[in-house]
Amino acid sequence: MLEWSDTEALVQRTIREFVDKEIRPQVDALEHGELAPYEVLRKLFSSFGLDVAAREATEASIASQREREAAGAAAEATSDAGASTSSQEKPVKGGLFGPAGAGQEAMGLIAVTELCRVCPGLVAALGVSLGLAAGTVNARGTAAQRARWGAELATLDKIGAWAITEPDSGSDAFGGMQTTVRKQGDGYVLNGQKTFITNGPFADIVVVYAKLDDGTTDRRRRPVLTFVLDSGMPGFTQSRPLRKMGIHSSPTGELFFDDVYLEPERLLGSATAGAEGKDSARSNFATERVGVAAMALGIIEECLARCVDYANNRKLWGQPIADFQLVQLKLAKMEVARMNVQNLVYRVVETMRAERTSSLAEASAMKLYSSQAATEVALEAVQLFGGNGYMAEYRVEQLARDAKSLEIYAGSNEIQVTHIARGLLAN
Repeated sequence: MLEWSDTEALVQRTIREFVDKEIRPQVDALEHGELAPYEVLRKLFSSFGLDVAAREATEASIASQREREAAGAAAEATSDAGASTSSQEKPVKGGLFGPAGAGQEAMGLIAVTELCRVCPGLVAALGVSLGLAAGTVNARGTAAQRARWGAELATLDKIGAWAITEPDSGSDAFGGMQTTVRKQGDGYVLNGQKTFITNGPFADIVVVYAKLDDGTTDRRRRPVLTFVLDSGMPGFTQSRPLRKMGIHSSPTGELFFDDVYLEPERLLGSATAGAEGKDSARSNFATERVGVAAMALGIIEECLARCVDYANNRKLWGQPIADFQLVQLKLAKMEVARMNVQNLVYRVVETMRAERTSSLAEASAMKLYSSQAATEVALEAVQLFGGNGYMAEYRVEQLARDAKSLEIYAGSNEIQVTHIARGLLAN
């Protein structure tokens, strides 16, 4: 069975110390919107030197990509057959602690788990900005696009959003997409609306997916293009934060596009990369869903730790409630859920170390089980605490509200069933 190495265990302890010192005392301010999550996340990055490491790694990667693009352009110019040479960099795998390899695969998952023990909203804000927005730009963009947008996203100097969901096309993200772009000269004009966008109200850079209005009658099958927008562009409006049931520390909003003119360099990738928009999004779906397992593990671990402590110290009829078999049953089921979700996280690490990525069906299965387990554990924690559990002071009510979002986040659990079944039936 996989176990954390000494280095990984040290990282876990160090992050937990940071969380206890810098985040736990500020949870109320984060939850009530008095403190935005971004400065806390930047402090996390600077405390561990992640901002410097990300900057150096990104700059080196961009320089290498520029050389390949120049070589590819030269090869095309001198080729009698005019054969094209791909200048697009192979997507870089990795996470919060740098590229994959040399034992780095687990570091990001450890950080996600530790942060989610206290404030899952921080992970949602960080994951979208770094994993989805920065990840998409740095995996799909040209060297020039990465230098313009990807570098500042990778260091958290700029905050990113990733916009695909719309009011009438949640699970039917591609077929029901109503946001469109049409060609205008060398550029494009964007119209439409996105909703439930994490970091949407405050994002500096937004990756937007839109249908190409190419004149075909079958709107559902039109190509999906991916663009990069900057906050403040004419016609681009970002809403105020929406009120939500949970994940209060992660601002969520709507985006509106009214004849937003997009220069050709805002089309992510090469001029022929538009058809890759769906592939890019699907890859991100799998990444998001795998990450839910680590988020769920953090919530489960915190709920279990709080419940064990409460059961040992809360007395009824002159004895600790830990002596009651029904309480013991609740704790036992929580521990089983913790072990199962932890094994899913270990599976992700082993998959990455084998230089393999989880399929969409595998990621969906992880997301389905872990989100259900976290929600059930958190609700049982509220029940175990009784009236105290319903009070904000004891924190389990916050974790219950936050856990519920995992059953909707990254695609509702109902759509996960579809992806799992499709994967099975395709074999």
